[in-house]
Amino acid sequence: MPYAARSDGTAVPSPYAEGPAPPPRRRRGRTAPVVAVLATVTLLVLVGGAAVLYLRDQDDRTPVATPSGPAPAARTDPPESPAGATAATPSTPAPESSTDPRFVKAGQCVRNDGPAGGKPKLLISDCAPQTYEVLRRIDGATSGEKDAAAKCAKVDGYTNWYFFDSELDTLDFVLCLKQR
Repeated sequence: MPYAARSDGTAVPSPYAEGPAPPPRRRRGRTAPVVAVLATVTLLVLVGGAAVLYLRDQDDRTPVATPSGPAPAARTDPPESPAGATAATPSTPAPESSTDPRFVKAGQCVRNDGPAGGKPKLLISDCAPQTYEVLRRIDGATSGEKDAAAKCAKVDGYTNWYFFDSELDTLDFVLCLKQR
């Protein structure tokens, strides 16, 4: 311990000779994890918000088809029921998807209820004049009109084609059609 001299020359221990004591250390125990959690939550909110805005601004892709011939006229008469069939009153309405072309199979028919010269709106219907018979359904990714025409070129007797291009390639399909 250092000593200080008095005026009479005697030595006395000096309490200040060592200098000031260092400040106490801060504890950092919980601030680092709290900051990390807040940064992660902020990042997730920003990414989620950006994803919502992106998906909200996307246009719904509509199916596109180009017929090889003129578009058929829309059918306005109700379908005829087979002789002897009785009409049952359903307790629940039939699902709308029952006429959706996404569910059509080869051998079934579709009709175009879209405007003449506009985008086609195919609906599954009974096979009759002014309908299209599905000769072949090709599921899988499609890149558009050229791809649909190339796929249907391998099908004998087709007159028209229709394709559905979705953002999910697993939902895409091409219909090779024959006008009846």
